[in-house]
Amino acid sequence: MRTLRALAVSDQESAYIWDYFDPRPFAGVDVIISCGDLKPSYLSFLVTMVNKPLFYVHGNHDARYAATPPEGCTNIGGRILEYKGIRFMGLDGCKSGCDAPYHLTEAQMERSIRRTLPRFRRAPSIDVLVTHAPAMGLGDGEDGFHEGFACFRSLLDRFAPAYHLHGHQHMAYGANVQRTLQYGVTTVVNCDNYYIFDMTFPDGKE
Repeated sequence: MRTLRALAVSDQESAYIWDYFDPRPFAGVDVIISCGDLKPSYLSFLVTMVNKPLFYVHGNHDARYAATPPEGCTNIGGRILEYKGIRFMGLDGCKSGCDAPYHLTEAQMERSIRRTLPRFRRAPSIDVLVTHAPAMGLGDGEDGFHEGFACFRSLLDRFAPAYHLHGHQHMAYGANVQRTLQYGVTTVVNCDNYYIFDMTFPDGKE
């Protein structure tokens, strides 16, 4: 098995990291992944202090990135990016009927996925799906605004990525909110605040 150590962040800036940064807990981190709704200055801070690549998608509060994008970071929303042999697919936004940036209906997200998937024609695979919202029924909320996308679940069924990283559903929302859960071969990770963990892949991935 090959391992990629990830620092995953989303939704809430960590005072522990930002105000009292200590490099020791981040030793060995290979990649930083943001699942949205964080200040661009926070992402710029992370990529500078941890000194590893940072990939991000937009959350529903990230229209501000248009004017002040996080410096030194890579937007993977609506893109496929390969890093150290691991293929990441990113999708922006949450499920919402609001007419605002990164607020999407189920049909709009389905169209976003279709625009992205043609890039898989040569090698149809996803190792890590990175989104702001969760998949329906997999760590989402009961209210309409925090309901997950059914089309994300279809992506997991079709491509069986090793990991699905998401935000939007804060850990503090209730005792039933889980940091990780398993859906078939996919480990679903709620990246609220911050979480350091090892992503493992079969031999041939690194």
